[in-house]
Amino acid sequence: MKQGLSLRVSQHLALTPQLQQSIRLLQLSTLEMAQEVEQMLDENPFLERTEEIAEREAFGLEQLDAPVSAGEQIAEASVPDSPAPLLSPTESTGSSSDGPDADGLEGKLDGASPVEESWEGDGTVEMAPDDSEWGGDAPARNSGSGDGEETASAADLARAPVSLQDHLHDQARCLRLSDEDRAALYFLIESLNDDGYLEESLAGLAGAWLHLSAVATLVENDPAVQEEREALEQRLGVALQLLQHMEPSGVGARDLGECLRLQILELRNTPEARAALAICGQPLELMAKRDVKRLCNLCGIDDETVRAALGLIARLEPKPGRRFVDVERNVVVPDVIVTRAGRGFKVILNPDVMPRLRVHDVYANAMRQNRGGRDNGGEAGHAAMQQRLQEARWFIKNIQQRFDTILRVSSAIVERQRNFFMHGELAMRPLVLREIADELGLHESTISRVTTAKYMSTPFGTYELKYFFGSSLGTETGGNASSTAVRALLKQFIAAEEPAKPLSDNQLSDLLREQGIECARRTVAKYREALRIAPANLRKAL
Repeated sequence: MKQGLSLRVSQHLALTPQLQQSIRLLQLSTLEMAQEVEQMLDENPFLERTEEIAEREAFGLEQLDAPVSAGEQIAEASVPDSPAPLLSPTESTGSSSDGPDADGLEGKLDGASPVEESWEGDGTVEMAPDDSEWGGDAPARNSGSGDGEETASAADLARAPVSLQDHLHDQARCLRLSDEDRAALYFLIESLNDDGYLEESLAGLAGAWLHLSAVATLVENDPAVQEEREALEQRLGVALQLLQHMEPSGVGARDLGECLRLQILELRNTPEARAALAICGQPLELMAKRDVKRLCNLCGIDDETVRAALGLIARLEPKPGRRFVDVERNVVVPDVIVTRAGRGFKVILNPDVMPRLRVHDVYANAMRQNRGGRDNGGEAGHAAMQQRLQEARWFIKNIQQRFDTILRVSSAIVERQRNFFMHGELAMRPLVLREIADELGLHESTISRVTTAKYMSTPFGTYELKYFFGSSLGTETGGNASSTAVRALLKQFIAAEEPAKPLSDNQLSDLLREQGIECARRTVAKYREALRIAPANLRKAL
């Protein structure tokens, strides 16, 4: 075998922490982004919040035409649409304003050789031009008191939501109970779910209490344990009677039927109320299907009374704890705000979700003045601190890049869906991720990441960015109609139907065909279920 030397030129992809962080930040939601910022602030001493309003780096709509580097396009094309490790060309060390995106990967790439994950960058410790604050338009956090403790105002305390458990405990404190009965009532209140139901049986709750109090032994058939369990179950039964007489009515029920019966018992003793009690004792499927004939036969009540009783039941609350659920945790904070501006629309980032960060200039200047000692320990410590400084710089740059990409994608969506912002969802046009990707020069997977868990505030409400993308349905004229517009049209048809004669899926399909939209009955049923609209037999009014 003859040995020799040969020179081969090939393109390699190598993992860089900068690129990996850029993609990871891009796919985070607003809440996850805030948590990431807090974690970085705790870990990196060179990163700090600022309350001063400094000049921000130029980015946003003015940078919409910034080209994407070829190296980053190659890197993005090799990454699947999932949070997998991302690869970056070794020859590309910079970061463009568009992030790591690509339209495709041409040619055969050799296997990537791993490189050491490092944030050292160019090795400089000088104050960089981009070390100043980013996000200057965002309001600063309340710093609270000088010792770091946050104080709540009286208005904030007054607006604080009251939980179902707190509401019930307030009522329980007004009752004259023994310590044992009060403990049993407290245990039941804490065992309720968010809807106000007691999901576990009294026997199961008694067993759980015994295990918590270390009374139960390994021998379950011990007579002493069984006697204690029976006594505790009886005490819980008494506490349950007290709980079910508290407000809100129906709390402490074990199932929907019992919840409805508890509420009916608090109403006036009328023929409709007595009929409603009898109906709640029957299988709930009959009530859900509004099978008046079978209910008349089973309960021995005339048709008119059954219909009046069903109307009474429809006014009851099936989830007594609903109004105590903390709705603040479900509030969606938009990332982008769209407002009218003359004949067009203005797209801006929400300043409330933009962190105001900068590199700590005191620490950075200290590193510049003291470059470490000549000994190995001093050089190693200086290198570690230099890496943390570069990490802080990259984090600020990647956050800026994230919001810049969100703004660019949102602006392109608004431009494509202009009719929606003028006339509503009935004017929505078909749109796929590829159209936005081609327009902005990004990869389709990047558009998917940007539009996931990101929200836009519009004159018609707040929507996820993915809401503006929809498949197309054919029309008689040869054009296309958006599936979102078709669903809106179905809602309009159902809202205008006669309550006594609701429209079937076949009739809805015929109505769409009259509008020039070809939509099969199965497709109508799928859209109706997605809208959480009941079928015609359940929508029929009494």
